[in-house]
Amino acid sequence: MDLVVANATVIDGSGSPGVPGWVGVEGDRIAGVGRGDPPAAARTIDGRGLVVAPGFVDVHNHSDLSPFVLPTMPSTVRQGVTSIVVGNCGSSPFPLSSWDEGLSLAYAAPGDRPRPTWAAWGDYLDAIDEARPAVNVATLVGHGSVRREVLGDARRPPSDDELARMRTLVREAVADGAVGLSTGLIYVPGIHADTDEVIALARAAAGAGGLYASHIRGEGRDLFRAVDEALAIGAAAELPVHVSHLKCETSLVWGRADELLARLVDAPDATGDQYPYEAWNSSLSSLLPPWAPAERVAEIAAEDPERLRAAVETGEPDFQSSVEGVGWDGIMLETAPEARWRGRSVAAVGTERGIDPFDAMVELLTADPEISCIGHAMAPDDVRAIVADPGVFVASDASATAPDGPGGDLPVHPRSYGTFPRALALARDEGLLPMEAMIRKMTSLPADRFGLTGRGRIESGAFADLVVFDAETIRDPATYEEPHVFPEGLVAVVVNGEVAWSDGSPSIACAGRALRRA
Repeated sequence: MDLVVANATVIDGSGSPGVPGWVGVEGDRIAGVGRGDPPAAARTIDGRGLVVAPGFVDVHNHSDLSPFVLPTMPSTVRQGVTSIVVGNCGSSPFPLSSWDEGLSLAYAAPGDRPRPTWAAWGDYLDAIDEARPAVNVATLVGHGSVRREVLGDARRPPSDDELARMRTLVREAVADGAVGLSTGLIYVPGIHADTDEVIALARAAAGAGGLYASHIRGEGRDLFRAVDEALAIGAAAELPVHVSHLKCETSLVWGRADELLARLVDAPDATGDQYPYEAWNSSLSSLLPPWAPAERVAEIAAEDPERLRAAVETGEPDFQSSVEGVGWDGIMLETAPEARWRGRSVAAVGTERGIDPFDAMVELLTADPEISCIGHAMAPDDVRAIVADPGVFVASDASATAPDGPGGDLPVHPRSYGTFPRALALARDEGLLPMEAMIRKMTSLPADRFGLTGRGRIESGAFADLVVFDAETIRDPATYEEPHVFPEGLVAVVVNGEVAWSDGSPSIACAGRALRRA
């Protein structure tokens, strides 16, 4: 055989108890799984005292353009992830209207990479194959990107002709291999879409065999109304629903994780994912109501400051505040016009400037509408209750980065490096789930849900995506203050039969490929 992981505890991703044995690889496939003496191989990894599991599947990732900016994707592959799903939160790099947004998510400046000439979704997938990233990449088509392509950032419903064009873009993308449609209903331009518009596009995705994944319209005060909207879209469009990054955000809904989980269990065909942290990461402009675009925030604040302040700090009937129940001191800047403000709260910037936090937000967005921030808004008990649900997938909601690469100078969210090791350590140290159940929700469950055929299991004939780790020591040492730290306890990661990374090696081999919906 080409590769054997020998003398390990094999946890196959099905949820079944781990067993001592070996896993053999020929080419890009698992050629055998057995007990006893392992077969001879060109390369053997000694798994004595270690676990070998299917490579982790990250279904909510924002590395849409990382294959072209940072193809080695160190923060992703070195936490054991071998396949990702991008195009989340309504944003995808095709149609090309969101190209600059995609570069920003990959920590590249607009213009750093030439805008391609892709004419179809399949061209994007072909380009991923050609770029040869470190991990496999499956894609969702973003509703916001489709809307922007047809309507720009217009704050109105589409005409019948415009809606037909949008439906065609979605249908063609899923037919070309996208795994479904995503929405980001707190972001421009998705925030301007009504439910009927999303249903129409979800039907287009359903007709081609895709699912519907949503960053819902609210995760705090409006959490349950927003979940119900997502479920209603799935029911009306007759396709599976996936709710992104489940959380009870702000003190207004703390303690209601069980109620949130019950909503999905009671639905006919719904799943969700979670990053196991108590802070979110988003754009500072997401704090603005739909009638206040970031590019005009100074003008709007001058014209009607009290209305804008009230909307941002306490919300409106159809707009949830992300500040209420958190406070300005819980909103930390990831990027900022001045480097000294990175990692500091909006409240602290206001204090330094001698103004209140709302006015500081206006000044910051006026200087740079693309500022990103981290909000410390979730309660530990809710986070752990969701971690303990055996049906909720683990997902990073992150983009690939590296200490010495794009984004390496920013105070990124620690989930960029440690999501999957952190979930395993929480399950182990706090007795939240058996190891086999935790690995199942990192591997076979998300692979099946997103149509990643042949991934997520250790069995003969499956693709050889594997992770080898020490179950007793795996953990995430990254912090909000020092986020660019790789996890501990991982020994090797295999992607499509090739050892992508092994402990002690500074290099990463790139063997990933584009994954097309089966």
